[in-house]
Amino acid sequence: MKVAFFSSQPYMRQPFAEHNRGYDFDITWFEVRLEAQTASLCQGFDAVCVFVNDKLDADVIATLASAGVRFIALRCTGYNNVDLDAARTAGIKVVRVPAYSPEAVAEHTVGLMLTLNRHIHKAYQRTRDANFSLNGLVGFNMHGKTAGIIGTGKIGLATLRILQGLGMKLLVHDPVENPEALALGARYVSLAQLFREARVISLHCPLLQDNYHLLCQQSFSQMQDGVMIINTSRGGLLNAVDAIEAINSGKIGALGLDVYEEEENLFFADKSCEIIHDDTFHLLSTYPNVILTGHQAFLTLEALTAIARVTLDNLQQLSRNQPCNNQIN
Repeated sequence: MKVAFFSSQPYMRQPFAEHNRGYDFDITWFEVRLEAQTASLCQGFDAVCVFVNDKLDADVIATLASAGVRFIALRCTGYNNVDLDAARTAGIKVVRVPAYSPEAVAEHTVGLMLTLNRHIHKAYQRTRDANFSLNGLVGFNMHGKTAGIIGTGKIGLATLRILQGLGMKLLVHDPVENPEALALGARYVSLAQLFREARVISLHCPLLQDNYHLLCQQSFSQMQDGVMIINTSRGGLLNAVDAIEAINSGKIGALGLDVYEEEENLFFADKSCEIIHDDTFHLLSTYPNVILTGHQAFLTLEALTAIARVTLDNLQQLSRNQPCNNQIN
């Protein structure tokens, strides 16, 4: 099978190359994103392997089908960037990696919480300049505070385990109750109650049509002043413009983002010598109580290894016309 890998980076190629010794797929690496302008590169390939910021809309799907592509392998959990109806109509099967290392994302999530709370990022810069003043570095004990977790899948559950260890009270919201969350002492509540009572709110849900901009002006207004918000899920879950207004008013006291709604033209590339034409992103990056990371919550050796193994397993099952539990269309 000939497979075209898009949005490829060196840290991803190594684990795939190592695991491919047991599969012997013919892999071609493309650093560019898969989108309308690059879809013609897929001519002659049996499958494409894509990541979170590749854009597979109906036009791209049509180009893939005409090029002979039969399979789309997502090396991630989310699939909101793929037009599944178009793929189904074109007869292209789509598979994903439903879970690779929930602990990787959960640990990054809590890392953002602790850094923001204790102002570690500011203290690091100060001490490098021999400034040892403690003014402006006061945090709060997370022990005893209430955390609100939206989404209790595998990543949400992993986050709950860590926060339970910190002694936090746990409120959760999800359309489907997870018995493991209940066993940790979490209480399922309405979004309104979670917004009202949580000192720290963290998003761990997929991006769907009905939860786009789940966190916006209306939801921020229901939260307590100075709330901490963390998003390591999908950028579209949070309205960044509304978040800026909430920061300015003091409603949001700290914001940690590993994802950003307009990240597709920013993340996973070195933009340090370019002018970034995104006023919202620029403004967010100027706040001392905001931390932005470039969609790296998943980035551990264990996660990369699992992604490579599951993705190649998916492709092998498809190539052999075998049932694949990770097929989503």
